[in-house]
Amino acid sequence: MIDQFAGTMSSKERVMRTFHHEKADRVPISFFANPGIHKRVAAYLSVPDDRDHVNNALGVDFKGLMPVYTGRPLFQEKGPNRHVNPLTGAITRWVSHGDSGYWDYCDFPLADADDELIANWPVPDADDFDYDNLLERCKAYKHKAVYFGHPGISDVMNNTGMIRGMENIYMDLALETESVMELLDRRMKAELAMFERMLDKCKDYVDFIWTGEDLGTQRAPLISLAMFREQIRPRHQPLIDLAASYGKPVMIHCCGSSSWAFEDFIEMGIRAVDTLQPEAADMAPDYLVKTYGSRLAFHGCISTAKLADMTPEEVEKDVAQTLETMMPCRGYCLAPTHYLQDNTPVENVIAMYRIAHKAGWYREV
Repeated sequence: MIDQFAGTMSSKERVMRTFHHEKADRVPISFFANPGIHKRVAAYLSVPDDRDHVNNALGVDFKGLMPVYTGRPLFQEKGPNRHVNPLTGAITRWVSHGDSGYWDYCDFPLADADDELIANWPVPDADDFDYDNLLERCKAYKHKAVYFGHPGISDVMNNTGMIRGMENIYMDLALETESVMELLDRRMKAELAMFERMLDKCKDYVDFIWTGEDLGTQRAPLISLAMFREQIRPRHQPLIDLAASYGKPVMIHCCGSSSWAFEDFIEMGIRAVDTLQPEAADMAPDYLVKTYGSRLAFHGCISTAKLADMTPEEVEKDVAQTLETMMPCRGYCLAPTHYLQDNTPVENVIAMYRIAHKAGWYREV
């Protein structure tokens, strides 16, 4: 089992203090994992293989919630070995490896579509979600830091690339393809309406909003700063402004070398950044703290790539060093950079969370 730090604050208070760079009792903790490693962690901890039991055993402070879609089906199923996302129409196929696997994007239904099909691609109506049930679920997790959203919310490039193809969406942004721009704006409008309903219904029980946009490779930006400001930033801003109107901070997920956009994030009103791959260019923990530590909170920094290859002793040393570097800014939440992969030794995962509780508390609160 994990010997958890006996804190003096609730998860909710701990996370919100950290987002505002205020003193907390310890660093907030997150956990995300693929099904295979999640199952092995649960077995190691002798708890049922569900998210809540594993999170509680690890001392996780966060809980993500979204409303259930109750509208008519927007897309048809595609037969065996294919899954169609009911809200976006993205198609995935199951890829097995060992005793587990993952859903990989395929087929790309808008890859060769004409302008009419693209412009009229279905998007869910904000009226077709169960907000009453969402409120009840929020109340059940009032001791946690509850957030609405996930890394795919407001995501222009990935979400569109999953149905259009990644090469196409980059060209669409450069050429300002009218039908694709129309689809993007319809999706953002519908999403904004849904979040307004969610916030209005649950404003007393939700703590922050999570959105996302992958902007970097390991070495460099995926797009120019000019394109970000012209095509991406304006499509994220309305949700950030909506959250601000309810007094809720926003955290953005952003993979790869992405700190080149952090000054814009700050101007936009974003409070925290997620992922923070330490091996990517200009993403080292000490660089982030020195450059943005008083202006952004951080969620991530524990490399899933490194966790798969290190020994438990090396994991403890690496996590302890990350904590030592990041904690002085009072704005750090410990989390893996991505979902932990199935090739990660379970002993390494346990070592990560053991050292988080051992070394992640503040001596003076």
